[in-house]
Amino acid sequence: MDVNLFKGNLDLILLSVLEREGGYGQDIAKRVRALTDGRITLNAGSLYPALHRLERAGHLSAAETVPARGGPPVRTYTLTDAGRAELARKRDTYHAFDRALRSLW
Repeated sequence: MDVNLFKGNLDLILLSVLEREGGYGQDIAKRVRALTDGRITLNAGSLYPALHRLERAGHLSAAETVPARGGPPVRTYTLTDAGRAELARKRDTYHAFDRALRSLW
């Protein structure tokens, strides 16, 4: 997949996955990989900075939780109301762009 397409849509990807249910970093990456049949793979170098940026923007909230598998606490992210609004805006923008591209084919 073109890295520029991925970078431009990372927030949309993360907000969409977290709309279904919250999760921690590795869990989010696994869900994205599974939901996209392996076409999108998130690495720590892009995933965690994006999660932190979305949290600072107020689109995600985070809490320390103990994972179901046990082990040390992890930072679990959930979508805020502002995040749901941002997701709707990003989806509208993406759909408009997709329609414009398809009109060129």
